[in-house]
Amino acid sequence: MKLKVASYNIHKGVGLDRRCDPERILTVLREIDADVIALQEADRRYGLREAVIPRAALDDHSPWRVIEPGHYDAARTAASMGWHGNALLVRRDIEVIEACAVPLPTIEPRGAVCVSLRVGGQVLRVIGMHLDLSGLRRRAQVETVCAHIAGHGEQGHAVMMGDLNEWSAKGGALAAFRTPLRVLAPGRSFPSRRPLAQLDRIVVSEGLEVEGSGVHHSALAAVGSDHLPVWAELRLP
Repeated sequence: MKLKVASYNIHKGVGLDRRCDPERILTVLREIDADVIALQEADRRYGLREAVIPRAALDDHSPWRVIEPGHYDAARTAASMGWHGNALLVRRDIEVIEACAVPLPTIEPRGAVCVSLRVGGQVLRVIGMHLDLSGLRRRAQVETVCAHIAGHGEQGHAVMMGDLNEWSAKGGALAAFRTPLRVLAPGRSFPSRRPLAQLDRIVVSEGLEVEGSGVHHSALAAVGSDHLPVWAELRLP
């Protein structure tokens, strides 16, 4: 069973041309054509924190459904797509078991969302996250996410991905993803015009075979956000 996953910090839909263009973001997502997508900065920051991509555009004109994290507080309103800007999109033919928000230790507003899927008869948990700018906070947040995965009674495979804000190639907060977890390095994704840093990462659990990974480069992706999307093609055993 093959599965393509992707992560994309869409920068609230505002591109390098300073235009907010949700349709451009949606077109980039169609270019990637992943089965599960983690979005960061998917909601506007102020006011009602409305979703950047209109729900109708996703519900009526895309192959994905928005996963509701089921956490309603000051950081989330009915107009939001995710939690603290984190959202998960799942292809419609994949069975969703449950979803939840994952509170992270933080000073600034940060969070993660988790969805449990049944793929080919197996359980796969996917976490989308956007980590802190502080190194100490990032490490504590990674440990929280890993503890959340380990805390499920019914164990399964796991994919954790997002904008980790970690400039170190292998150290820093990445060291908190302990073996047998594998931290993939799809490539340089930030800033999108001339990528220098691998801030966007995908982490997979033992048993998932990685058939390929990379950074999605296209004319629209180069200007659609300050990050480029990253992706990985996985095979479930």
